[in-house]
Amino acid sequence: MSLMCGVLTVNAQNPADVGFKPASSNQPGKLYPQVSVDGRVLVNLPAPEALKVQLEISGKRYELAKGEKGVWTGESQPQDEGFHMYQFIVDGVKVADPGSSSFYDDGHWGSGIEVPAKDEAFYALKDVPHGHVREQLYFSKVNNAWRRCYVYTPPGYDRNVKERFPVLYLQHGGGGNETGWPNQGRANLIMDNLLAEGSAKPFIIVMDNGTWSMPPGTPNGPDGLPLGWTDKFRRTLTEDVIPLIDKNYRTKADQTHRGLAGWSMGGMETRLIALKSPDVFAYIGMFSGGSITMDDVNNSPGFTNKKIKLYFNGYGTRELTGNLGGPPTPSGERPGKDFFKGYPLESVTALKRAGFNAVSYLSPLTAHKWQSWRRSFHAFAPLLFKD
Repeated sequence: MSLMCGVLTVNAQNPADVGFKPASSNQPGKLYPQVSVDGRVLVNLPAPEALKVQLEISGKRYELAKGEKGVWTGESQPQDEGFHMYQFIVDGVKVADPGSSSFYDDGHWGSGIEVPAKDEAFYALKDVPHGHVREQLYFSKVNNAWRRCYVYTPPGYDRNVKERFPVLYLQHGGGGNETGWPNQGRANLIMDNLLAEGSAKPFIIVMDNGTWSMPPGTPNGPDGLPLGWTDKFRRTLTEDVIPLIDKNYRTKADQTHRGLAGWSMGGMETRLIALKSPDVFAYIGMFSGGSITMDDVNNSPGFTNKKIKLYFNGYGTRELTGNLGGPPTPSGERPGKDFFKGYPLESVTALKRAGFNAVSYLSPLTAHKWQSWRRSFHAFAPLLFKD
């Protein structure tokens, strides 16, 4: 294969001969999309009537070439390890790939692809005891509407009927929903593998929908977001979800056995909810979602080093140069402003000095994407609920 003038031309060579294989995220039996050993994504779309087709992935568009029988083919630059959403642009219209499984992100269901990672064993499906991911429907009085959350219970939960468990409330980011952590994040498989290794204590995970909206005209706060943007979800969590889980599952229903974490928007929600509800959560995890600063602590009298058992802050190293997922430069790094630089280390260092159990984590060579958050969760989970 060769790339000329931004358009891929396909030679008479089997993609498998140059290291391409069907992605593990494909629908059963589908040969495309494919991923190369160096992370390039090869796509194939039958669209005989189309005039122009592009592949859009990691914030960049790639021109596809039309071949026999109207099949459009092309490939991307090497992508970072892990999960990526992508789509086709067919004559200006965004279209999902019929060969890919569907995932919810960016506010809609769409195509996603797994680029194999050197450390993918920690979230792989293995021959170990597995927990259950349950769909829990409930009526929310706060929202006056039916909602759902997903609940992971650890292996043996249904057999050990006298055992009670701590609970982690684990949130998605902007444009996602409650399906993100069990689907793209593979939180259940990460936990199954950690438990099989003896690296973590068993706990329940609750994954709810933290999407929010505010009435038009709501003034912005100092962070540039509408004032009170987390208030409704905080009430949903504390008035609807936590009572529901404590009533229907065998939980240790107290602050010292309850945690809250999330990525990006979910990390920002975690920060504000944790600072307002220090009597509810003892373990705090923020993945690519800003930081809790000493100013926050000083303005939240209940948020103390005696009450908060753990503060964890994780990022991908590419985020520290301001990248949110664009394609790599020839040097392997990515362009961007330094608006994230130092946050994990500076906030954690300051909280450590103030006597908090604070931990920072950096995911190597990943951006504002699921691989950063999978790795952050994998580092975070073994630190939880250490009585």
